[in-house]
Amino acid sequence: MGTLKNKVAIVTGAASGIGRAVAQAYAHEGAKVVVSDISVGGGEETVKLIKSAGGEAFFIAADASKAADNDRLVTQTFEQYGALHVACNNAGIGGASAPTGEYPIEEWDKVIAVNLSGVFYGCRYQIPAMLQSGGGTIVNIASILGQVGFANSPAYVAAKHGVVGLTKNIALEYAAGGIRANAVGPAFINTPLLKDMDSDTIDWLVSKHPVGRLGEASEVAELVLWLSTNKASFVNGAYYAADGGYLAP
Repeated sequence: MGTLKNKVAIVTGAASGIGRAVAQAYAHEGAKVVVSDISVGGGEETVKLIKSAGGEAFFIAADASKAADNDRLVTQTFEQYGALHVACNNAGIGGASAPTGEYPIEEWDKVIAVNLSGVFYGCRYQIPAMLQSGGGTIVNIASILGQVGFANSPAYVAAKHGVVGLTKNIALEYAAGGIRANAVGPAFINTPLLKDMDSDTIDWLVSKHPVGRLGEASEVAELVLWLSTNKASFVNGAYYAADGGYLAP
């Protein structure tokens, strides 16, 4: 415990799933955590869990798909803690399932807005704050689908590929300023995003992972945590999969 002592961290999409697990991992390692999400109830529950474990956190409601909300999130973080050292841009949605030639335009716009533009907006305002704080580290949550295709998910696949490319660009542009940026690609993880899938679909997804199961949010959080600390001080512009072997074939 203590690898993030005296650090200030923002986690988006932290009301549940991977975001909540990352926020808890950051707090356990001593960070002051700003929990952000559109879900007020879930976000406040994350803060409650962190505080009950002896950590420090507070909640800011923000829509990752809106530039102004990302600006306000960073501004209020500075008002509260006076710095920003770590950011995990995790907020994301699944979107509709349809082939590219039939994909609903409004669904495309929605998925790109949250999953790609939302990550850009986050980084856009986090980077100046980190430079002002003497440097920092950004971990953007991509996906295994930031590396390969997945039929009937064109918007999600395109957005996650975009997140990987954006992360590489940030690494090139800001390494000299003391900012590292890396992307994490989870496979299918036991989170609320899968709650509407039937058992046959879940079984099929499990079969795609050589380890024979879906991942847990805490397992992804461990990788994110490592990338966020000085233990990964020479890791920059990289993509790391947390996928149970999904990408191995």
